[in-house]
Amino acid sequence: MSDASDAPPLAVEATGLVKHFTSGKKTTKAVDGVDLAVPAGSVFGLLGPNGAGKTTVVRILATLLRADAGSARVLGHDVVAEADAVRGAVGLTGQYASVDEDLTGTENLLMLARLYGFRGPAAKSRVADLLEAFSLTDAGGRQVKTYSGGMRRRIDLAASLVLSPRVLFLDEPTTGLDPRSRNQVWDIVRVLVDDGATVLLTTQYLEEADQLADRIGVIDSGRLIAQGTPSELKRSVGEGSVDLRLADSARRAEAAEIVRRTLGTEPAIPTDPYALSARVPDDGAHLVAQVLPALGDAGIAVPEFSLGQPSLDEVFLTLTGKPLPTDEPDAEPAVAEEVSR
Repeated sequence: MSDASDAPPLAVEATGLVKHFTSGKKTTKAVDGVDLAVPAGSVFGLLGPNGAGKTTVVRILATLLRADAGSARVLGHDVVAEADAVRGAVGLTGQYASVDEDLTGTENLLMLARLYGFRGPAAKSRVADLLEAFSLTDAGGRQVKTYSGGMRRRIDLAASLVLSPRVLFLDEPTTGLDPRSRNQVWDIVRVLVDDGATVLLTTQYLEEADQLADRIGVIDSGRLIAQGTPSELKRSVGEGSVDLRLADSARRAEAAEIVRRTLGTEPAIPTDPYALSARVPDDGAHLVAQVLPALGDAGIAVPEFSLGQPSLDEVFLTLTGKPLPTDEPDAEPAVAEEVSR
């Protein structure tokens, strides 16, 4: 039996974080009592739509904003009282590239390496290693403004890793990337974690959270409304779904009523006239075996029958009453005037 002392130490912890923004006479609570506990060596995904408060949480943890209430520690350092120690141990990649587009990839990384204390051959060696790790060696001599979107994200990630941070904050790192470039960034994140880094990832992509995160926090309107592993969150909305394809579309209404009585949930009616699906209720897995016999007793033929797993999309819909949008403009409040120096 495992003891609490066997659990990995927390790399990031926050209690009751609150942040307001004021514009004119209007005050918005961007973060409303957020608690976090991120074990070292893991990936924590903060999932929610634009404007939900994800970026504000990251900026507080990275010492770029000061919370109005609550506290936070990164690697045991208070983000306010020990801000310099936090900054020396973390890396941050924001939603937009932070490198100079008029410089080459190599020049950007060399500049950062020298600012961080690398000198002479050590700086060049570190830059060469990063360019190779991010498959940018051939592009190192080109200006960043000539890079594709995926290459820009990779050089931005490389810039945040010059000092090999123990904690990396990735704020929507794959927004706007094509699937191939997104997969490349995912592979990089996995390598970083395998090497011992802790990653806090904000995303509005359900698949990204599912692919990368050990644990996920669902945030909406500044509040963290659920936390857990992907599997735990999916189980919270039920055991999955039953998907049927009928031989006779004319009997779909009758089949839907039988499924409703058997499972106790209201079936969904897809546009395909032969299709029918219904959610399996929590602790209702034993009812699934009764669906086909009940339909057979009524003489309804079902040539195709399958069980599906809940998705994170269903989790978000259940928790908030609305689907997770991915195409709205960034609604996070402007924070330039709030940055602490």
